[in-house]
Amino acid sequence: MHFDPNNTIVQFCAKRMELEATQPSEAKALFIQAWNEAKTDIEKFTAAHYVARQQPSTKDKLHWDKTALEFALKIEDDGIKSNYPSLYLNIAKCYEDLGDYNNAHINYQKALLYENNLMNDGYGQMIRSGIKKGIARVAL
Repeated sequence: MHFDPNNTIVQFCAKRMELEATQPSEAKALFIQAWNEAKTDIEKFTAAHYVARQQPSTKDKLHWDKTALEFALKIEDDGIKSNYPSLYLNIAKCYEDLGDYNNAHINYQKALLYENNLMNDGYGQMIRSGIKKGIARVAL
């Protein structure tokens, strides 16, 4: 999927990523602002993904990861599918951390279903490894 570099929400989130390491509270507020200003499914997906990264609790992170997935699933672009494994992996890990191993297992399996959409690069290998390790941890 192609992210439009001229899209204001994409630009907004990219610039705010720089603040994550040094000013996490400010970054969180700005990502929430991006969420509030987002209008399209791609903008909502992008903003929700970054809001999720800033959540202090697993329950809140799960909510925002599920929101990001909800909007990703609405996007009519096959390129978005390369994000599915990571989104399902994030959701599965939240469920695992919350002790809900059944839902963790379900979401790790969903992540695995989409792993063929990942590139064969370092990022893709990292996500594949996370999926396989997660499946092993919550094996029923």
